[in-house]
Amino acid sequence: QVQLVESGGGLVQAGGSLRLSCAASGRTFRTYVMAWFRQAPGKEREFVAAISWEGISTYYADSVKGRFTISRDNAKNMVYLRMNSLRPEDTAVYYCAADTSKITTMDYEYDYWGQGTQVTVSS
Repeated sequence: QVQLVESGGGLVQAGGSLRLSCAASGRTFRTYVMAWFRQAPGKEREFVAAISWEGISTYYADSVKGRFTISRDNAKNMVYLRMNSLRPEDTAVYYCAADTSKITTMDYEYDYWGQGTQVTVSS
């Protein structure tokens, strides 16, 4: 029911900023909880941020609190992740995900996934 496509990744110097975008297609996009996960080389996928369907409630991993901001524009079927003060350890493939039930940090709870966009932060 939902297709997700990420964009906005790239190469950035430490301390720089990027905004990732997730374009969603589907008739019930507005009712989905949306989230961002990331996966670094040799590591498992980890939770980054999530946002409720109405865009009011948000949740962040401790590693990105104060630096990253998740937002959504339901009229445009878009979800965003603004990343500031980037660090080399933020280097990963970033994935957009959708959940039909609730906000959760568990990747297996999410029903739909994008293909990912690469973020590389140089020292």
